[in-house]
Amino acid sequence: MTAHWAYLGPEGTFTEQAARDLLSRDAGPAELVPCAGVSAALTALREGRVDAAIVPLENSVEGSVPLTHDELIHGEPLVIVGEAFVPVTFDLLVRPGTELSQVRTVGSHPHGHAQVRDWLATGLPHAEIVTTLSTAEAAAEVAAGRLDAAAAAPVAGARYGLVALARDIGLERDAVTRFVALQRPGPPPPPTGNDRSSFVLSVENRPGALLDVLTEITGRGVNMVRLESRPTRYRMGEYVFLVDVDSHLAVPSVREMVAALIRRSALLRWLGSYPRALGTNVPVPDFASSASYEAAAQQVSDLLGEYPA
Repeated sequence: MTAHWAYLGPEGTFTEQAARDLLSRDAGPAELVPCAGVSAALTALREGRVDAAIVPLENSVEGSVPLTHDELIHGEPLVIVGEAFVPVTFDLLVRPGTELSQVRTVGSHPHGHAQVRDWLATGLPHAEIVTTLSTAEAAAEVAAGRLDAAAAAPVAGARYGLVALARDIGLERDAVTRFVALQRPGPPPPPTGNDRSSFVLSVENRPGALLDVLTEITGRGVNMVRLESRPTRYRMGEYVFLVDVDSHLAVPSVREMVAALIRRSALLRWLGSYPRALGTNVPVPDFASSASYEAAAQQVSDLLGEYPA
């Protein structure tokens, strides 16, 4: 059967590029379904109208994508099963024949505007900044004559018959966006030896509470690669924490860490274990290796045999 994958549309977005990257690694056929926004893509997944959803999670320049994070924290549970990193390059796209002096409005996604703000401040200081749901939607609005220009991916120019008045106008030349593939809750993909695990922590509002919980991670030799706070929505000054760690739930150190977080009532949501798309896991200390766990478990079994309870 052909699977259906939702993504932040319309056609020509960086998210479509990420979806095609992920699709190239998947063994089965899939049809890409563009959706008008992150929430629309995730609603389609939660309602069972698609089998997966591809959405942006964070950017190397602007940081996290708040809507995606809030959906993962507060919406009906979903799990991450894959990730893709897409280089982000912005062109100033216009209809053929448009000159720079004719550009009065420039559309883009909020993260797009953030990355081209310096160029716009000098190149088009009097242009009106228009926010769209995606960079590709801005390109579509230009093609329809409702905007003069779009700060969007080069692929959007080809998709909508536009031309570039200026190329590579982003603030950072090496900007990258991390996208994730989400599915409804189920078993994770099998471990590859180079995996990432993600989850959400909820801690008491008292001195040292977060440190106590983080010690359950670091004390087991698990390498934490991201820690980010988001408001609980319930009370000012109270937060939950999104965490990424190296390795997979099937690895003994991570399994034991998760059990400890559950015992502390600190694990708000498990967001999945999945193959890393960029970089490699930091080698674990000797005491945290799977071999060390197996050897220790055997010695405990031997002790129990000698001195039964």
